[in-house]
Amino acid sequence: MYITDTVKYAGVNDREIDLFEGQYTVPNGMAYNSYIVTDDKTAVIDSVGYSFGNEWLENIKNILGDKSPDYLIIQHMEPDHSSNIALFTDAYPTATVVATDKAFAIMKKFFGTDFTDRRMIVKDGDSLSLGGRTLSFYTAPMVHWPEVMMTYDSLDKTLFSADAFGKFGALDSDENWACEARRYYFGIVGKYGQQVQAILKKLGGLDISAICPLHGPVLKEELEYYLDLYNTWSSYGVESEGVVICYTSVYGNTKKAVELLRDELVSLGCPKVAVNDLARCDMAEAVEDAFRYGKLVLATTTYNGGIFPFMREFIEELTERGYKNRKIGIIENGSWAPMAAKIIKKAFENSKDIFFTEATVTVNSAVNDNNKAEISLLAKELCD
Repeated sequence: MYITDTVKYAGVNDREIDLFEGQYTVPNGMAYNSYIVTDDKTAVIDSVGYSFGNEWLENIKNILGDKSPDYLIIQHMEPDHSSNIALFTDAYPTATVVATDKAFAIMKKFFGTDFTDRRMIVKDGDSLSLGGRTLSFYTAPMVHWPEVMMTYDSLDKTLFSADAFGKFGALDSDENWACEARRYYFGIVGKYGQQVQAILKKLGGLDISAICPLHGPVLKEELEYYLDLYNTWSSYGVESEGVVICYTSVYGNTKKAVELLRDELVSLGCPKVAVNDLARCDMAEAVEDAFRYGKLVLATTTYNGGIFPFMREFIEELTERGYKNRKIGIIENGSWAPMAAKIIKKAFENSKDIFFTEATVTVNSAVNDNNKAEISLLAKELCD
């Protein structure tokens, strides 16, 4: 695949994987992207996952023929992008490996060598001439590993963005970019919003015509759309107006309260109501929704003196990713000692700019008329 006349795609599609990073469902597989920049000298940018090393080398050979690449640029050392560095260096013994000092330290842990005899250590702002073009390097620590850097090709105005702007799904899958990019971002990068903001500011002055991430498609059209989404996500802003309800229910009574609230919100004209049963849904989808919308309702039972395990896990997923700038409503259920509201509020006590609704619904076993009135008040407050 030609990205420009001198930038080509050498990556692979993984249709064998079921769980990315051992936890994220990827029904449409994954893409491990690698790129080749050709000029007087040639640079390969990033490797691919371990199982696809031979396919990757074959892709490189199909593009370059008998020509040997001069450089292998490593932007990110996570194994889905770095596993075949040693395979590459064996195949191309004259090529120089280019990376940050932190990347070489991690290479030694993976491969037992940091390629001292054939490496180029680059720092933020360093550049590499390939002849007619210059590649510039921008460090992006903790987006989402400490050694990460991005590469900018000034001639073709192409940004090689490491894991930023990536998404789940193989390149031959037909799916909405934003949905799977959002789930990818908040699942994997979301904790590091401050660091993403820093690199967005660092890159702000560049003239970019294409973004080449390590997962997902090359982005060429409507780049402002993708940049704006990344700015919103990394600043923990509200992407879409609406309410997401996330719940657990043991015998169906909490679920009934949730359904009543959903119907009340719809009747009041709430622009969007998303509902997630945390025991049955993809947890990453629920996390995605919680960050997408500005208002969240947590509905759960008191369980073993705490809250139901799936709700506890969900809240931990939010708080460890820096969840903030949101309004939260609570529906709690408990037959003799409801504790969920108190526990939920305590779980967010270290989170910034979290505001709880004045209305809280407390169900004692089954929904009654008083609960219906509480639900109505909560719905009105959420729609205000």
